[in-house]
Amino acid sequence: MRRLTYAEALNEALHQLLEADDSVMIIGQGVTSPWYVGNTCVGLIDKYTSSRVIDTPVSENAVTGAAVGAALAGMRPILVHPRLDFMHYAMDPIANQAANWYYMFGGKLSVPITIWGIINRGGEQGAQHSQATHAIYAHIPGIKVVMPSTPYDVKGLLRSCVYDGNPVVFIDDRWLYKIEGDVPEKRYSVQIGKGKIRRKGKDLTIVATSYLVHEALRAAEELAKKGISAEVLDPLTLKPLDEDCIVKSVGKTGRLLVVDGGWTSFGAAAEIMARLAENEGILEIKAPLKRLALPDSPAPASRTLEKNYFKRAEDIVREAAKLVR
Repeated sequence: MRRLTYAEALNEALHQLLEADDSVMIIGQGVTSPWYVGNTCVGLIDKYTSSRVIDTPVSENAVTGAAVGAALAGMRPILVHPRLDFMHYAMDPIANQAANWYYMFGGKLSVPITIWGIINRGGEQGAQHSQATHAIYAHIPGIKVVMPSTPYDVKGLLRSCVYDGNPVVFIDDRWLYKIEGDVPEKRYSVQIGKGKIRRKGKDLTIVATSYLVHEALRAAEELAKKGISAEVLDPLTLKPLDEDCIVKSVGKTGRLLVVDGGWTSFGAAAEIMARLAENEGILEIKAPLKRLALPDSPAPASRTLEKNYFKRAEDIVREAAKLVR
């Protein structure tokens, strides 16, 4: 085990995938830049050349279509969208083509593409550069959506995405890139569709996605000082969702707070709550199910307003305490 940052673990995963398999390629904006995608692609172009590390023009729709075509031709492309906001331009090749191919051809053809989208929140970037739109892709049949939160999981999940055989939207957050954790040097996989308990507790369950897992863990520490024992659950995969893991935890604690980096209405938090409400495995709930997500308004461009817009540990502590009381 070594201590690596999230960005370093992701870079190592890319190197190992390209080294081991000639069908793996990486394509997208800024992949030859040492900094454009947060140093996650450092050294790739030098070792694997521009035939497998392809820096593209800014044309999200065309580049995504090309990557889907490469996947149909036998490659396993990792397609980079350095701003998740602008993946909207590529909805036709993602939602109409890649997502439906396996179904339309009766399982005889598939699109083994990993669509890597990066959330860029904060930093006074404003509404068009601060959007976490993962719930949109989870709504589309035929697409899996993964959201790793640790260096260990990002390395293992990326490998699982590449070899899944069908389209996977792989979402990370720039706020994760400096977080450190233990990472094996060897190649390994983390199973898609399995969540993890990051901290055990008995008074309430906090389900958090992506970067907010770390804010939830900080909140759990503060709640412990108030005599509240919070269990923190990281789904890792939004679709397919590990519903059994969540049901088991909430069945124990009797309370649920879902924390998500997307907007409140019709988002990932709402889906998780709906799954719990419909599940017959939970016989007793001690408090109403609660979600904590972004307000239904565009992100502000003011640093002062951003502090109130994006959710942090103190917001989680406040809502969790209300549930327990």
